[in-house]
Amino acid sequence: MNQLCTKSCVPCEGGIPALTLQEATELHRQVPEWVISEDGKQIRREYAFKDYYRTMAFVNAVAWVAHVEDHHPELAVSYNRCTVRFNTHSVGGISVNDFICAAKVDALLP
Repeated sequence: MNQLCTKSCVPCEGGIPALTLQEATELHRQVPEWVISEDGKQIRREYAFKDYYRTMAFVNAVAWVAHVEDHHPELAVSYNRCTVRFNTHSVGGISVNDFICAAKVDALLP
């Protein structure tokens, strides 16, 4: 199990700086399938599924993770794909919370 999966998100209310590119790159090693945006302000991953039912089951599971962690992604959903994007608005970029949730979303699938 990824060590990020054992952590929980900590509320961010501003005043905390976004991760530097070096800090984000270090955490990225634990979720290598995710992509850091060119501007360094979000991470994203696209998941592919066999059919709509499996896609929606995944989306609902992601919603549960977001609810439990109180850290909510942007989702782009289609018939057999879902793109998940995390960033932390209050810091204006990427936080540790984004990587924690990315790891927990990855853990939803075998």
